[in-house]
Amino acid sequence: MSPVIRDKTPILTSFLFPLLSEHVSRNPATSSPPFFLGISGPQGSGKSSLVTIFAANLRAPPHNLNVVVFSIDDIYLTHADQTTLRELHPDNKLVRHRGEPGTHDVKLGIHIFKSLEAQKETKIPAYDKSMFNGQGDRVNEVDWEKVNGPYDIVIFEGWCVGFRPLPNEILEEKWRTSQQTQKGATGRHALDHLQFVNTKLGDYDLLTK
Repeated sequence: MSPVIRDKTPILTSFLFPLLSEHVSRNPATSSPPFFLGISGPQGSGKSSLVTIFAANLRAPPHNLNVVVFSIDDIYLTHADQTTLRELHPDNKLVRHRGEPGTHDVKLGIHIFKSLEAQKETKIPAYDKSMFNGQGDRVNEVDWEKVNGPYDIVIFEGWCVGFRPLPNEILEEKWRTSQQTQKGATGRHALDHLQFVNTKLGDYDLLTK
C-alpha cells in the first residue's frame, strides 16, 4: 500500500514554480498579469483546505508572493436569482439547489477575473451557505474582501473548474445508455434537463480559457 501524503504543498510547489517562471519570462514585468492556477476536485474532497494551506505557504518566506484565492462557490447566484431559476425550471432537479453549472453568476466571475488580470484593486465576492436555512446567499458587497495588486498568483478552485461540455450527440448517447442500464431506477434526469446544464457549462469556458 502506498503511503498517505498528508502535506501536499511540496508537490504543488514543485508543479507550480516551473510554470510560474515560464509565465514571468514571457510577460514584461511592467504589464505582467498574474499567473492563474485552477484547482478542481469532487465536492468535499478537501480543495478549500488544501488551497488555504498552499496559499499561506506561498505568501510566507522565502516565496513572499501576493496570492489571491477565489472559489467558484463565491459566485453562486444570489438567493433571489436562484429562486427565479428554480421557478423557471420547476421540473429540473439539477437546478433546484445551488451546485450544478447554471447556478453560478458567470458574468460576475468574468468581471473579477478581468480585474485581477489587469492588476486592479478588486473586491472578491463571498457566499454564505448558511443563509436562508442553508439555501445560501451572496454576502453583501460591502463585506467583500478588497485585494490590491500587483498580484503574483490567482488560485481559482471549485468542483467543476476546467470541465468542458459534451457534444450533444455524446451526451444523448450516454443518457440513452443510462436509461437502458438503470430501468426502474428513481431519480433519473430527463435528457433536456441534462442538456440545460451541459449548455450552461459551456459558458464557464470564458472563465478558464
